[in-house]
Amino acid sequence: MHRPEEKPATTVRRRRHLRATAVTIALGVVMFTVGAIGLSPNGSGMPDTATSAAPSPGPARSIEALRERVKRLPKDPAGWAELGMALIQQARTTADQATYAQAETALRRSLALLPAENLHAEIGMGALAAARHQFHDALTWARKAVATSPATPAAYGVLADAHTQLGQYEEAEEAVQKMADLRPDSSSLARASYIFELRGDTAQATRLMQRALRAAGTPGERAFALTHLSSLALDSGDPAIALRQAQAGLGIAPRDAGLLEARAKARTATDDREQAVADYTAAIAAAPLPQYLLGLGELQQSLGHRDQAEAQYAVLRAQETLRRAAGTPADVDAILFEADHGDPRRAVTTGETAVRERPFLAVHDAYAWALHRAGRDDEALAQAEQALALGTRSALFLYHRGAIHQALGHNDAAREDLKQALAIDPSFHPLHAPAARAALRRIDDTQ
Repeated sequence: MHRPEEKPATTVRRRRHLRATAVTIALGVVMFTVGAIGLSPNGSGMPDTATSAAPSPGPARSIEALRERVKRLPKDPAGWAELGMALIQQARTTADQATYAQAETALRRSLALLPAENLHAEIGMGALAAARHQFHDALTWARKAVATSPATPAAYGVLADAHTQLGQYEEAEEAVQKMADLRPDSSSLARASYIFELRGDTAQATRLMQRALRAAGTPGERAFALTHLSSLALDSGDPAIALRQAQAGLGIAPRDAGLLEARAKARTATDDREQAVADYTAAIAAAPLPQYLLGLGELQQSLGHRDQAEAQYAVLRAQETLRRAAGTPADVDAILFEADHGDPRRAVTTGETAVRERPFLAVHDAYAWALHRAGRDDEALAQAEQALALGTRSALFLYHRGAIHQALGHNDAAREDLKQALAIDPSFHPLHAPAARAALRRIDDTQ
């Protein structure tokens, strides 16, 4: 039966009736919640969806023009805030921590010139804190921005993203609802899509993301939507559509690291693994982020290319050394990498700190896996349940919980989780998907 499209405000309200519905979430690519916020300082509220794109001559010229502007008008707080936001965008695409520091300098200069009710700088500081995974700080700045301008959608975008990463899902949904009420644009539609994705309605999440694509006003915004449509298709068991969406996005933004990763995953699912290696390699060249390094390393390992895998793991270890020295919060990929390819006990320590500071479902999952790898399966199961508390049907989360159940001797529960993981995506992970099939065979052999 044809279901008419709903207004975004209505679709978010309908979420309250969907708590028991299963969800397929694009866990490899968390849309807004790892700092990929990129809000325009004009208050449009659009996720700056060159967020995942590699630098291009256009943005570079823009930053240069903004630098010239603040030289000419050094006492203009809006100019400094705009420069700060542009630098945040560039830092996300290049993974350059020094650029984040430059962004902070620009934003604080804006705040020094206009300490109170400086909306653009407040939104910028919230986006910067989220990009650095300092989500409590992001929440504080978002609340300041909302207080400064309760009718500005961008402020609610930062607010929603901070609440999500802090595990405050009801509050996040309320912020998305307000954002949608104020302006049903590509940004609010995409965030509404994510609400449904988290809660269980992948079909509606896809419909909303398609509407976000149609509402997109720039090539970057369209590339962003296509990245997540590719991920939704893959997690819905349709790698062919996932590949087409990623290809379409790369036609718009050929060096977009997120789209290259999406195509790599789709190609892995269609057993085109050598081309997937090429895509991951290109993504790393654009932005050497941990998720791409880990993805390539584990893909190479699955192909028996141990030396090539170790080369990626060596870079990850160097990045982790720098992260610890700087006191930067650990990301999910760092915890999973340490658990699988390093010291599980260190992964437990890192995960414990991370989940305390950022109790998002993906962090609970990574901490659960670290505990399991360290042999602490009773504690691991409690964390795995937290990861799946929203009804999430992530293949990776379910595999993790299934392996934990198996270690505890809960064979029936393990079989259910492992079968469900493989039903969602038979190639959900180059190493863990084969392990899930092997675990199922062992369980069946003991019955």
